[in-house]
Amino acid sequence: MGGSSEDGPRLVTDFRSVVPGVRLYSGELALDSLAGEVARLKCRRAFIVCGRSVATRTGLVALVRDRLGPAYAGQFDRMRKDSPYPDVVEARDAARAAGADLLLAIGGGSVMQATRVVAILLAEPGDVMTMITQYPEQGPAISPKLLAPKLPIINVCTVGTSATHRGGSAIRNELLGHRMEFFDPKTRPQAVFWDHRALQTAPLSLALESGFSIFCRALVNMGTVRQNPLVEGNRRQAFALADRALPRLLAAPDDPVPRLELCAAAWLQNRDADDGGTMFDKHWVQRVAYAFATALFIRFPQVSQGQANAAVTPAVMRAFGPRDPRATANMAVALGVLDAHAGRDEVAQAHHLAADAFEIRTRALGLPVRLSQLPVQVPRDQLPLIVQDSLKNFNADPKREFTGEVERLREVIDAAW
Repeated sequence: MGGSSEDGPRLVTDFRSVVPGVRLYSGELALDSLAGEVARLKCRRAFIVCGRSVATRTGLVALVRDRLGPAYAGQFDRMRKDSPYPDVVEARDAARAAGADLLLAIGGGSVMQATRVVAILLAEPGDVMTMITQYPEQGPAISPKLLAPKLPIINVCTVGTSATHRGGSAIRNELLGHRMEFFDPKTRPQAVFWDHRALQTAPLSLALESGFSIFCRALVNMGTVRQNPLVEGNRRQAFALADRALPRLLAAPDDPVPRLELCAAAWLQNRDADDGGTMFDKHWVQRVAYAFATALFIRFPQVSQGQANAAVTPAVMRAFGPRDPRATANMAVALGVLDAHAGRDEVAQAHHLAADAFEIRTRALGLPVRLSQLPVQVPRDQLPLIVQDSLKNFNADPKREFTGEVERLREVIDAAW
């Protein structure tokens, strides 16, 4: 299975890499290739999905419509944060009425996830509740197979996001106790655009907070103890790009280059899954921080994903880091606060070193390091609800191990406040 080291990741040499076809267009005038891409896909009626801010506060939708020319079929421009289910249904109905043969998402993660679900709802018959991930009382979560062909999708990014090139989607439904989670690899985009003009439309705060989520994922991925050489390369470069881009973005908000670097970091994060990254067990800090942050920004929509990650990660590192000491040490090494050849005693303290270094970076970007520092008040008596929501998160806990950790999770989320 490969070599191992006391002070580095274990190299796994038995693996499979499956890379789905996608075309990536990047640069100052990337969107000038849009009409040609639509024609390549043999589509004639492109339907746009975006949020109200993109539609009303920028000229981006007008630019896309101009580049589409006669292929423009209509738009739904009211998609809200975290893709509420009613918005997705409205978008589906509008796309169907327009006779869409292609879906074009303009924006960030919420819009891209919503557009994938629009494609699913347009194609799949039956009750939507049978299409989402199921959580039986006993046993692991089950993600149903969705077999119907889907409309092709093109994504135009306004910020870096790991949602850019994925087959999974999670949308908000306030009538459920958890998000509606869908998985269908046929909803991965056929093309992605990183156009400088599009990336520069995002306000600094949005670009920074989205970028910080990419950084957080890159950091916890650096904790991996086992990985194949392709995954290792993806993760090292994703971390280097995100770590470099964030302070540069803050210093030069109008420069498209750090924004594009964050797009590239997120792209590599998705590629490491294609290269076999999902076969490796996720460590506890990675899983709990993701579950807490997701539950937080879904339950409190005014909290961004980046703010949620910033506020919960230090407490999670300090509490769950000792469960996977080598993984936590690897994160401390990536953050530059632990030598790669550190001894056992130093490794045992790595969770404190990593958490402290994380907080220093977070404060430098103007982000909170505790729940009580969030710009939106999160009542302390509602913290148990975040734990409750975390128990149904397929990506964080597919085997339902969190159900045996409820008291510990409550202690940690309280410490994060």
